[in-house]
Amino acid sequence: MKLGERQRLFAKLLPRLIDKAYELGYEITLGEAWRPPETAAAYDAAGKGISNSLHIDKLAIDLNLFKDGVYLPHTQDHEPLGIFWESLHSECRWGGRFNDGNHYSITYNGRK
Repeated sequence: MKLGERQRLFAKLLPRLIDKAYELGYEITLGEAWRPPETAAAYDAAGKGISNSLHIDKLAIDLNLFKDGVYLPHTQDHEPLGIFWESLHSECRWGGRFNDGNHYSITYNGRK
């Protein structure tokens, strides 16, 4: 699947994830959905990310999760959504599998 096709698939599936969050009683704000390569490199150098992040390709988003107005920062807080996200398509990946719980992405060129 070409990059544009993956981006369209990601955009198609993302509203389902957001709807599921609200269905489960959560609220969300949108985190980083696009990351310039320079920022990805800086995050990598600081140990906060990777230089070939899927955010660069617009295939990942970070979601900030809230319940009753309280921010839920922990990976386990995202687990119900992460499992749901992974069920939507064989290429959907949840960052909770690699210690980045608020990260939701679609694989591309071997990256997740």
